[in-house]
Amino acid sequence: MIVYPAIDLRDGVCVRLMHGRFDAVTRYDAAPAARLAAFAADGAVWAHIVDLDGAEAGRAVQHALIGELAAAVDIRIQSGGGVRSADDVQRLLDAGVGRVVVGSLAVSDPTTVRGWLDRFGADRLTLAIDVKADGDRWIPALKGWTEAAAIDLWAALDRYPPGTARHLLVTDVGRDGALTGPNLDLLGELVRRRPDLRVQASGGVSSLADLAAARAAGCDGAIVGRALYEGRFTVAEALAA
Repeated sequence: MIVYPAIDLRDGVCVRLMHGRFDAVTRYDAAPAARLAAFAADGAVWAHIVDLDGAEAGRAVQHALIGELAAAVDIRIQSGGGVRSADDVQRLLDAGVGRVVVGSLAVSDPTTVRGWLDRFGADRLTLAIDVKADGDRWIPALKGWTEAAAIDLWAALDRYPPGTARHLLVTDVGRDGALTGPNLDLLGELVRRRPDLRVQASGGVSSLADLAAARAAGCDGAIVGRALYEGRFTVAEALAA
């Protein structure tokens, strides 16, 4: 399983949100380049970088900085936030990003995103669907978690039949940044329903045991943020576990 240490960028610095809320922000002192270099030195092969300003604004804001990070550190980067056009995808790929994360648009405009998958290749894009519980349904949260989709998670995924997409990142917003453990029931159901997709767990990872559980659930990768920033474990320990 791939461990993706996470860097969320806001105003050019590393932050973490609680439950996806832009009014519940923790700022961290290390510069993004230093943080990314430390992850690489600890053995990380991939990192997950999000332009939170872009996610909130609905347009690319910090893609230039993300390109600088990709050029400066020998690590593969999966990145998104504010990706709204094929030009946004192309600029990130040209800047050295290995895989571009497409969020809200993957739910709201699947026809366009399927076109991008055809154009750029399924291995160069990750569909990212952030969900909130609504009774027994999982509803995608759009536009920086400020709006709810009109369909549930499973209907959204039905718009990407097997063979169209390859990478899927699902975040339970209720666990994001909360260190309460990943939603293993949801992740297990995703893996069972869509064995064609390489599922990345996101939201709630707090311990090495959480990573082991995500791996046992069949996840191809796991995004790890606050647990690393607060010293619960290191990237090296996560990779060795």
